[in-house]
Amino acid sequence: MRGIKFSFLCKEKPPQTGKRVAIVGAGPAGLTAAGYLVCKGHDVDIYDKMPEPGGLMLFVIPEFRIPVERVRLGAKELEEEFEVTYYPKTKVMEGEREDEGDEFYERAVRLSELRENYDAVLIATGIWNVRRIGIPGDDLEGILSPLELLFWIKGAELGYVPKEKVPDLKGKRVGIIGAGLTAVDAAFECNRLGAEVEIFYRRTIREAPAGAYEINILRNRGVKWFELVTPKRVIGENGRVKAIELLRTRLGEPDETGRRRPIPIEGSEFQVELDYLVFAIGMVSTPPVNGSYIATDKRGRIVVDSRHMTSVEGIFAAGDVVNGPTKVGRAIKDGLYAAVSIDRWLRGES
Repeated sequence: MRGIKFSFLCKEKPPQTGKRVAIVGAGPAGLTAAGYLVCKGHDVDIYDKMPEPGGLMLFVIPEFRIPVERVRLGAKELEEEFEVTYYPKTKVMEGEREDEGDEFYERAVRLSELRENYDAVLIATGIWNVRRIGIPGDDLEGILSPLELLFWIKGAELGYVPKEKVPDLKGKRVGIIGAGLTAVDAAFECNRLGAEVEIFYRRTIREAPAGAYEINILRNRGVKWFELVTPKRVIGENGRVKAIELLRTRLGEPDETGRRRPIPIEGSEFQVELDYLVFAIGMVSTPPVNGSYIATDKRGRIVVDSRHMTSVEGIFAAGDVVNGPTKVGRAIKDGLYAAVSIDRWLRGES
């Protein structure tokens, strides 16, 4: 099996410029940027809180989408052939905040410290948090975020998470709110582990972000699909999920995304009994700042200019930490564009 070719511009390490770049985050954007920058002759160090590079590609996205070995071989090539240095189990943060995966880090470094010690810094920390949906009962036991669930499943298969942490889903009823790729991946994995899976979506299959093709594959595997429904409350018993109450919806005028707005239909409530509920909506960018050191927007995404430069000179950002949740291909492309800008900036061309 061939690894992902992050250093696609060159076959061997070129003459060095003497410039040093720190990359925060070893996911698709960070690894792609590293591959470009080493081919331009810059020294690259990658900091990541996880025990090995790969980010969500390794620790969350199911094996059938991106094989683990391809990610590992690609990262290994950067390290062995181009002398990229990895600093695993290292969380870079300006301020304090808890994120998914924090149990792995053993060392903390301030972002401002990296800026002082490197010629440039690229933030590519992606998304590791999910917002609560904000309805009654959303704090009951048995409610999971998709990142949490997928991370436990994949982490256990990789030997990083105790197997007993993964819920025994065989024969259990699992409801999933949302129809993006993360929701679909959660549905695939729950179905693979023997659960009876039901997906609830407030629009129709035509508007589903994951696309009708992915959803129809799930339906062929026995996953139930409910469209034009929105959650109203989670019903519990003894502190644990028992059912979800949903409202039927109709589609109105397009919203700011261009998709027709779902409008709840009063008096259309119905309930579905469940053992687990996965809220696969509201995934949040996780910049390595909690405060005013770098400008972020109201959704917590890092604000950058046309060069991918943040509000701090010499600190760049790319990938989901800038754009919000996207597909891996978009993160790779964004990491590449940011690396081009970093190289030009280091050479005094921009």
